[in-house]
Amino acid sequence: MSPTEAPASADATLDGDTLTVRVGGDWRITQEHPDWHKTVAGQEPKRVRLSGRELGNWDSSLALFLHEARSWSEAHGIALTMEAVPDGADKLARLLGQKTAPPAQQLPGLPDLVTALGAATVKLWSEIKDLANLVGECTYSMGRFFRGQAQFRWRDCFSEMQQCGAMALPIVGLISFLVGVTLAYTGAIVVRQYGGDIWIADMVGLAVVREMGPMMAAIVLAGRTGAAYAATLGNMQANEEIDALETLGVSPIDFLVMPRVVALFCMMPFLALYADCLGILGGMAIAAAPPLNIPPNLYWAEMQTIVDLSDINTGVIKAAIFGLLIGLSSCWRGLQAERSATGAGQAATAAVVTSILLIIVSDSIFAVIFNILGW
Repeated sequence: MSPTEAPASADATLDGDTLTVRVGGDWRITQEHPDWHKTVAGQEPKRVRLSGRELGNWDSSLALFLHEARSWSEAHGIALTMEAVPDGADKLARLLGQKTAPPAQQLPGLPDLVTALGAATVKLWSEIKDLANLVGECTYSMGRFFRGQAQFRWRDCFSEMQQCGAMALPIVGLISFLVGVTLAYTGAIVVRQYGGDIWIADMVGLAVVREMGPMMAAIVLAGRTGAAYAATLGNMQANEEIDALETLGVSPIDFLVMPRVVALFCMMPFLALYADCLGILGGMAIAAAPPLNIPPNLYWAEMQTIVDLSDINTGVIKAAIFGLLIGLSSCWRGLQAERSATGAGQAATAAVVTSILLIIVSDSIFAVIFNILGW
């Protein structure tokens, strides 16, 4: 406290049924100041007169004292009058007395179906336009590539081929083998009822080559490689590296997206063939074990009677399209990522979900088309 400042004071004097409270001195929030309840303790007046004629400097501590005086008077039903009180302190005290109304609680219930459906439709249409825009940009990039004008680096493409191809062989092989084992055990339950144990080779071979081989390889690549692509591009988006490429005149589609899409498109057919071999091998292993006891050469010969080149081509075509869809959806989600720490993780999750959704939808479309063509 400065030597020229007087300490804050508040004296209460009861004259009949009127309590006079005189406040004076310099009121500072950093210094000790009177408390209203201690000042009027034990008094039961009918009126209170608060005088500030002896006040010096003041700050919010005086406003708090006035707020306590007003609250105490209202609680006890006592009339309060103020004399020579600074207008600013009185105004601040009134602001302290204003209570913010609690937010209205929305009753729990079902959301507005029409509103939710409309919002979902608008969001879906916006995402379809964004994906179509990316597909169009990739098409233009392909045109620039054939004209020799694309900023496409084969070194990056070969590196991505190794990551999504050779490095994915262990997990794809393990899952495909176990899928073949599962199909053989499941099919054996049905075919043994009719004494057609050998038909297990037909069922496993056809299911693996046409559906399960490409499908399982695509789902593994969606979770393994697609999420990695989305997270990488999401981090680059957050670090403004993609903006830097555009500033330097480098197309992110040519430099970042196309090498990854081409790598997946080229490697998925080989992974599907590899998955087919491991799936057939898994079914063959179960068929050779009790209680089926089918020799491998007999299993192989029977499978060749039902599986032909058209079935293999069907799986390869599906795998190539699945790879294209995984690459596009993963890069799309990565470029869409928010510029924040959580943006990359959210992009990776969205990429996996989108990739698997597009794989299932496209596989259903392929099933209808191949059935119409008689493949």
